[in-house]
Amino acid sequence: MHRQKADEAYVIGKRGQYTPVGAYLASDEIVKIAVEHGAQMIHPGYGFLSENADFARKVEAAGLIFIGPSPEVIDALGDKVSARKIAIAAKVPVVPGTEGAVERFEEVKKFTDEYGFPIIIKAAYGGGGRGMRVVRDEASLQESFERATSEAKSAFGNGTVFVERFLDKPKHIEVQLLGDNHGNIVHLYERDCSVQRRHQKVVEIAPAKDLPTEVRDAILNDAVRLAKSVGYRNAGTAEFLVDQQNRYYFIEINPRIQVEHTITEEITGIDIVAAQIQIAAGATLEQLGLTQDRISTRGFAIQCRITTEDPAKNFQPDTGKIEVYRSAGGNGVRLDGGNGFAGAVITPYYDSMLVKVSCHGSTYEIARRKVLRALIEFRIRGVKTNIPFLASLLTHPTFIDGTCWTTFIDDTPSLFDLVGSQNRAQKLLAYLGDVAVNGSSVPGQIGEPKFKGDIIIPDLFDEDGKKIDVSIPCKKGWRNIFLEKGPKGFAKAVRENKGCLIMDTTWRDAHQSLLATRVRTVDLLNIASETSYALQNAYSIECWGGATFDVCLRFLHEDSFDRIRKIRQKLPNLMTQMLLRGANGVAYASLPDNVIYHFVQQAKEAGVDIFRVFDALNDVNQLEVGIKAVQKAGGVCEGTVCYSGDMLNPKKKYNLEYYLDLVEKLVALDIDVLGIKDMAGVLKPQAATLLIGSIRKRWPDLPIHVHTHDSAGTGVASMIACAQAGADAVDAATDSMSGMTSQPSINAIVSSLEGTEWDTGLNTHHLRALDTYWSQLRLLYSPFEAHLTGPDPEVYEHEIPGGQLTNMMFQASQLGLGSQWLETKKAYEQANDLLGDIVKVTPTSKVVGDLAQFMVSNKLTPEDVVARAGELDFPGSVLEFLEGMMGQPYGGFPEPLRSKALRNRRKLDKRPGLSLEPVDIAKVKKELTRKFGTNATDCDVASYLMYPKVFEDYKKFVAKYGDLSVLPTKYFLSKPEIGEEFHVELEKGKVLILKLLAVGPLSENTGQREVFYEMNGEVRQVTVDDKQASVENVSRPKADPGDSSQVGAPMAGVLVELRVHDGSEVKKGDPLAVLSAMKMEMVISAPHNGIVASLQVREGDSVDGSDLVCRITKAEKK
Repeated sequence: MHRQKADEAYVIGKRGQYTPVGAYLASDEIVKIAVEHGAQMIHPGYGFLSENADFARKVEAAGLIFIGPSPEVIDALGDKVSARKIAIAAKVPVVPGTEGAVERFEEVKKFTDEYGFPIIIKAAYGGGGRGMRVVRDEASLQESFERATSEAKSAFGNGTVFVERFLDKPKHIEVQLLGDNHGNIVHLYERDCSVQRRHQKVVEIAPAKDLPTEVRDAILNDAVRLAKSVGYRNAGTAEFLVDQQNRYYFIEINPRIQVEHTITEEITGIDIVAAQIQIAAGATLEQLGLTQDRISTRGFAIQCRITTEDPAKNFQPDTGKIEVYRSAGGNGVRLDGGNGFAGAVITPYYDSMLVKVSCHGSTYEIARRKVLRALIEFRIRGVKTNIPFLASLLTHPTFIDGTCWTTFIDDTPSLFDLVGSQNRAQKLLAYLGDVAVNGSSVPGQIGEPKFKGDIIIPDLFDEDGKKIDVSIPCKKGWRNIFLEKGPKGFAKAVRENKGCLIMDTTWRDAHQSLLATRVRTVDLLNIASETSYALQNAYSIECWGGATFDVCLRFLHEDSFDRIRKIRQKLPNLMTQMLLRGANGVAYASLPDNVIYHFVQQAKEAGVDIFRVFDALNDVNQLEVGIKAVQKAGGVCEGTVCYSGDMLNPKKKYNLEYYLDLVEKLVALDIDVLGIKDMAGVLKPQAATLLIGSIRKRWPDLPIHVHTHDSAGTGVASMIACAQAGADAVDAATDSMSGMTSQPSINAIVSSLEGTEWDTGLNTHHLRALDTYWSQLRLLYSPFEAHLTGPDPEVYEHEIPGGQLTNMMFQASQLGLGSQWLETKKAYEQANDLLGDIVKVTPTSKVVGDLAQFMVSNKLTPEDVVARAGELDFPGSVLEFLEGMMGQPYGGFPEPLRSKALRNRRKLDKRPGLSLEPVDIAKVKKELTRKFGTNATDCDVASYLMYPKVFEDYKKFVAKYGDLSVLPTKYFLSKPEIGEEFHVELEKGKVLILKLLAVGPLSENTGQREVFYEMNGEVRQVTVDDKQASVENVSRPKADPGDSSQVGAPMAGVLVELRVHDGSEVKKGDPLAVLSAMKMEMVISAPHNGIVASLQVREGDSVDGSDLVCRITKAEKK
């Protein structure tokens, strides 16, 4: 910046001749350039050559004026040892130290033997904290000496040091001096420079706030006397330490202007640099009006140095390009900047300071508040800065009192409890830039949304045709009963209700079944107010849990708990419902019991009212964990039976007696509501009448809620049959999100029951109004459509759950099995039979699906699977099921498949949670706080314990791109047109107006593009990696199935973990690598004993089925 603003600027030496620092130390070249171009004076600044007497001599020898002390004075005072001798001669107190400069370690050792520790080693020639070390014990003495001398030599060209006794907790007071060429010396009062780090000043105050008057006067007088004794001229600073007893000691004179001179200028009104130049030109202090009697102070001033350092990483200097630079301003705010501007590249070669912020106020407190306000106003993006640390420092009680000491920062760890800038706008632009260059990265997205306009929010009208004001929350609803009478009172009211209630699944299972669970929170909240009115007589709204929990984190990059909290706030009158997988929580395998209890408690506090608790195998022992957790948390416990197969078929093991026995066990657990979960949509109307009628007859006071899918097209008929047989609530979805693998149409059910004894109490006009929103929204999410064309009565044979059917279709296409979809459905039937005809709901449905796709991918018949079970690398979910990690299936595990597939793995015959140690919740919370740098919440812990890797990836994504839940879905999934303007509301009252201006050309050197956005009228620029720029087509060799030494990938996927290296010795069955394909993981194991050779892959590599992973050669006999 200084170079750009100068009238003339010249390169020092030829390009590449000097290092960056070397150029500043090239005194001969600098003088030569000054002479050649007619300069009359040289101001050395406050670094590099400013204390170099040889440079001053060269300047004067060339006929130029050196703006500073004479070379002789620099020699006398710039050398701290010499300055110390001068101070002693002038009877100014000094800290005990070596009599002169020392070059050998033995001299330092002699001093410590006499005076003890602690000591401080200082560079004799130079300052700024370089070549300075505090040593507190003999063990580190020699290393500290060597580092100090080396650093001093590198920085100042001279490695000489001297040693002093180190004072604990002193204040650092410095006096600003000015002297003319006629022996006149004045002081401009003192500065308190006690707040330091690595002996470099961080914050300075003028004048010192808590220095006794008599001590101040003595220091000022000694400083002037000392300067006069050496014939000082121009600006300089006498520095002192003041101990806890207010005794002061001279330490050095800096024969130059100081970085912090600005605050002295602020309190005295004197332009010190201008005075320097005028004095060098021959002016006297009297001519400048700078006699001591005319110099006074007014108020206080504080200076902060904003640097490109990361306080969270021990102030590690940060480098890079400044993307955004917006500075502070206003009354009493002064900025002295350098290379702080948008587009500036911060290199590692120079000091990390960007700008000095100096604020003046009539009192210390006013000045402090101005500095704090100024720091908050700064916006610097692209590099880390110390602004969060400075804000923490300025708000610390010790700083507020003005009683800091030189090691205050080191002695106060709480200063590093930082509240950093959120940097929301720039992070959001980074995401938008990535979408502009690379397109959406949301897994499963095919193409861009069909809907390009703004979604119209419908109006609702009351019976008189008057528009309902939805800005006022609806107060009528079933939740009032729950809040007043609790779970039992709510259940009793549901049972006593005259009619059949509806649970709307649109907010969870419907979009899970049709749109791969990809609907974002913002799109739920946009219709929430209208929903609270239209569904005020609904049993509940299903909106959380199940697959939506991990998809929120994994693919939508949203906090699942944040979703339910916002839903709760928007739907104060409606009962919210979640799907809880018993002892699994919302994970795919059993977890320790205390994890489930902790999770349920957080869910209840966040806003869940009804917990539909199920177990994938209808294992009552597994169900009991979830049920008791809900009861303890105070939620409505809906104990659930999973319906599987056709109970009317006498060949099926899941018959009426089985279900009634299961219900009896749930009733014994004191559930509030009974849930019937028909996840595949195979509950035929006749079976519904028999099952619900039988339950109602045996348990007349038990509320019954039935869930189904419309896969076969019989959902409406089945739900009406349930209502007529005695069900209290049935499931449905808004019309445009209903049918097929989703739930039956809400208007079809409501209209069918309207006017009968099973009337739902819902307004069909309101329901249809809501549906106009969802019909538009479905087009917005068209890239995730499953493209089902109609009902699939074949579901009665393959029994694939509705949500899984669409997910499997997508998975099959990702795994290269799209053309074999019919074969996959058939394999699902076969896999189910192989596993013993199990109940199929997450996670057991995933087990069956994984095995089916594994069979198709590897062209395995059921007979092949059983015959080769001892050597096949089954998907991880299959092995976990066979091991017993998902509970005990009705009728037992399939043998001999189980024993052969597990090989040496354990076999559980009891509830898995019994073998799991409780998790130390507090320890996990502490570790998450340490890992991610922000205080972890109990909800963070709950999310992490469900999905550790997913949660960690989510946190990393948010750290990079921020909270994207505020971004409209249109721009989350696709880039805007060039020149298109759109708004993003970060929070209430904070709106960004954005416009994509341009996408720059590809840089062949970096593979990056610059993307330009206009944000609130200001041009912002982000740099984006073009992921297409460095794509390499890697063709891997295939494993020869006839060669037992070659290990191939069992299917296409990503190698997420590699557990061996070339030369590793393995035994048969040992894990070699972990392969992830979509949400399915499997271990690739060694086919026989031997040594790993010819390893073809690395972690993170994508592989196709049968790609060669490695060879297992026979170990040499010893």
